[in-house]
Amino acid sequence: MYVSLTKIIIMKRLLTAVSLVIALALLSTASGYAQNDAGSRQAEMKQILMTDLKMTEVQADSVVAISMSYMPQRREIFQDQSLSQDDKKAKMKTITEEADKRIQPILGDSLFKAYQDWRMKNMQQMKSGAKPPNG
Repeated sequence: MYVSLTKIIIMKRLLTAVSLVIALALLSTASGYAQNDAGSRQAEMKQILMTDLKMTEVQADSVVAISMSYMPQRREIFQDQSLSQDDKKAKMKTITEEADKRIQPILGDSLFKAYQDWRMKNMQQMKSGAKPPNG
């Protein structure tokens, strides 16, 4: 039973990471936002993190900065037509894991888990076409 539960948890985390990366890549490439609008998107994301997850301003700034630092890599993978969907998912998963390794120490275990749960919930809503809360 323990092995099966572990596999389920790993798969949930993998799906969360892949969903987030794909959604962020879609937002970054297909949103049509002008480059100068990136600041307002970052500010909106920071406010959502502070409101929904009760992050401090420093924590939210850090999470946004870390997430944005990986956007060029995500965009490049998303736009690479030579990669299969599975290859893209694997590369996106790696990037998300790298970002999470930087985010987790900033948030601590409890808030990091809440952040992952929040991220999964919002990515599921985005995939279904629903507008995320506060978004």
